[in-house]
Amino acid sequence: MKRQQLINLLVGVALLTPLSTLADTSKVDGYTIHHNAFATDTLTPEVAKAYGLQRSKFRGMLVVTVRKDAPGTSGTSVPARVEAKSVSLTGQTVRMPMREVKDQKAPYYITDFPIHNQEAKHFVIEVTPRGSHQTFRTEMTQEFFTE
Repeated sequence: MKRQQLINLLVGVALLTPLSTLADTSKVDGYTIHHNAFATDTLTPEVAKAYGLQRSKFRGMLVVTVRKDAPGTSGTSVPARVEAKSVSLTGQTVRMPMREVKDQKAPYYITDFPIHNQEAKHFVIEVTPRGSHQTFRTEMTQEFFTE
């Protein structure tokens, strides 16, 4: 998938998604981690097919990107080891295997998962950028609506 197509996808998802669910950003020690979760029914059929995802209001998708900060620029996308898990309100932890997808030179990390109406998923994301010995942890909570 071309970079412009992915940018169009993310912009399209942003326009279709309530403001409270737009991508979160975490800045840590010279890196910016962007993370977002949304229902896969917002994906176009072409994008869902390209990523091997099922379009459904009952499936969610977590997207993570990592950028190395560079003064005067928006930074540079960097590969990383990305691990994620969801933690329920009752404390149940579910590991979420992330997979890397590349759009020209930019790596993105995605996973999909089942969702239910009015379910709040709390995500814990750990990122180790290539070339760094530090692992950065960020968290986000997203509520999903299927009705």
